[in-house]
Amino acid sequence: MIDIFKIREDFPILSRKVNGQNLIYFDNAATSQTPQQVIDVITDYYTRLNSNIHRGVHRLSQEATDAYEEARIKIQQHFNVAKPYEIIFTSGTTESINLVASGFSKLLKPEDELVISALEHHSNIVPWQMLCEKTGAKLKVIPMTQEGTLDIKIYKNILNKKTKLVFVNHVSNALGTLNPVDEIIKMAHKIGAYVLIDGAQACAHIKPDLQKMNVDFYVTSAHKLCGPTGVGMLYGKTELLQKLPPYQGGGEMISSVTFEKTTYADLPHKFEAGTPNIAGGIAFGAALDYMNSIGFKNIIKYENDLLKYATKEIKKIDGIKIYGDLQKKTAVISFNIKNIHPYDIGSILDQMGIAVRTGHHCAQPIMDYFEIPGTVRASFSFYNTFNEIDIMVKGVQKAIKMLQ
Repeated sequence: MIDIFKIREDFPILSRKVNGQNLIYFDNAATSQTPQQVIDVITDYYTRLNSNIHRGVHRLSQEATDAYEEARIKIQQHFNVAKPYEIIFTSGTTESINLVASGFSKLLKPEDELVISALEHHSNIVPWQMLCEKTGAKLKVIPMTQEGTLDIKIYKNILNKKTKLVFVNHVSNALGTLNPVDEIIKMAHKIGAYVLIDGAQACAHIKPDLQKMNVDFYVTSAHKLCGPTGVGMLYGKTELLQKLPPYQGGGEMISSVTFEKTTYADLPHKFEAGTPNIAGGIAFGAALDYMNSIGFKNIIKYENDLLKYATKEIKKIDGIKIYGDLQKKTAVISFNIKNIHPYDIGSILDQMGIAVRTGHHCAQPIMDYFEIPGTVRASFSFYNTFNEIDIMVKGVQKAIKMLQ
């Protein structure tokens, strides 16, 4: 059971005012807010531990290294990963995807095929287009339906012996659609293809079990999980990470360097060149600690209740259309009002202290499919309230009166 008022006290930003109004933050799909417990960890690092890691014999370096590697183990345990070295620290989901794409640029042939879905964020589209340009491989797309789901029957027909890689998000950032990733992975594995799942939008709302999922690569960002920006993770199966060449060259990722030849470090350091975001990595672990202290079962139930209530109330507004109005989705409502541009709705809501996202949400192919310029997206988290939803609905109604 969630004690919403106690939880809200953990988030200092929720007490601020915007345009003279109490902040209502419904842009959690872009970035979640950070609790004081995680902020304190970042402050503590720079106050007590600030030192480079893995390289020093002095006390600060040892303590910073221990804290950083303990965070890696927390991430490993949270996602049920077999070995800690299968977790690679990155700057976030985008870098994680680009790391894998860079590695496969050496392994693909012109006759090979890659598969992505029509529900992807641009960060899970553009790197693969660039990879196809480099290698000559072909990119195929799993189409979406008017309901905002993937057409799995067509996906099955797309798969063939030439398919080498499949890339699908766990949850659509634009619509909240929860994709059938277990089925997608099994079907790909049957024909010998590898699968990367973009978990950026899923991990704040569910707790993926990566061994049970049997996924080859899984990526996410800490800032979607009550953590800091600029840090994320790539999970990869050991044999695949060993197969991929290094993404960047520099310090930390080497075993030995001479002018004749360089040999590379073992996992995970092979992919972690240079000084990392040390404070961010430690805070990533602290953010998972915080969310697990609340409990993902509690988070899932409460956010589902918020989603159901918000959907019911928003549907009472005349002229509204919700995109991706599904049973299997996370706490996102993407909507438009007839004859009103989403930007105008968002701007008026901002004047009322209500933060929503407007536009194509870095998922322009979805908007093109629906033939719209974008949507208003309200995305909820476990620290939001039913009263905030009521205020937003009244705000939308007020915006309509002003704009019509």
